[in-house]
Amino acid sequence: MTGSNVSLVLPVADGGIRAGFPSPAQDYLESGIDLNKELVKNPSSTFFGRVSGDSMAGAGIEDGDLIVIDKSISASEGDIAVCFVDGEFTLKRIHIENDFVWLVPENPKYRRIKVTPDQNFMVWGVVTYSIKDVRGK
Repeated sequence: MTGSNVSLVLPVADGGIRAGFPSPAQDYLESGIDLNKELVKNPSSTFFGRVSGDSMAGAGIEDGDLIVIDKSISASEGDIAVCFVDGEFTLKRIHIENDFVWLVPENPKYRRIKVTPDQNFMVWGVVTYSIKDVRGK
């Protein structure tokens, strides 16, 4: 059995966990959840990646976060994508304007990148989820 076929079902508090005012406590857990089935819609074209840098911090994607990348999805306006530009990978939001593609960071420290016809460019995959270590250890 390969690692991609392994199922790990964990309990889930499926009634919703409020992030506002507390709700009455639930002393039970619903049926289990397998994160691979929840987060990976197209297993043969899905990859995980570790984020390096802070250009997407405004979108909640920060240095060290794990992202789920689906290569089978065509990028659309507003998607966050892993792009290949002139030999390097970058994580940016896609913005389409007047027949041009812009790669837009979510941090004001960085400039937008205008993709020009003379560049070697491709969208490698669309980010579908980001997973972060909230304890920061």
